[in-house]
Amino acid sequence: QVTPYYNKASQRGLVKHFTAIANSVKIPIILYNVPSRTGCNISIDTYKELAKVPNIVATKEASGNLSLAAEIAAYTDLDIYSGNDDQVMPILSLGGKGVISVLSNVAPKLTHNIAQLCLDNNCAEAAKLAAQSLELANALFIDVNPIPVKEALNMMEIDAGPCRLPLYEMEDAKKEK
Repeated sequence: QVTPYYNKASQRGLVKHFTAIANSVKIPIILYNVPSRTGCNISIDTYKELAKVPNIVATKEASGNLSLAAEIAAYTDLDIYSGNDDQVMPILSLGGKGVISVLSNVAPKLTHNIAQLCLDNNCAEAAKLAAQSLELANALFIDVNPIPVKEALNMMEIDAGPCRLPLYEMEDAKKEK
């Protein structure tokens, strides 16, 4: 459940919003903190309150703020998933459970191996794979997500179809990359 976009909610509003959603369903909820896309960040105090809601069980933490991830791990019982492919290792080292990934769409085995090596405390090998993945992971953000990942899948002959407007196909120069 992503933070609302356009209307930048207060932290109190976020607690009320996510609690109302959680109370209206009987399934587990993963919060999604991605302020670069929504303009709204979930604070640690808000995480602490939301962690008390029984079916809010995890967060996809994509704020890029590793200090916030450390606080979530220290002060809540929420499972933490990295929302950034370049932060899988740091998030897992803080007790994270895995990654909800863009890279995994085009390189699932590589993404799995990085996470599994971290979970197995083989950080040296995980670091090598993570470094090898950066060029591809960064290329998947040379245009607005999900344009590059859909283009990559189509190039791999996995029919992801075209983007819907207002997203539009990549320029040829970006496709080459």
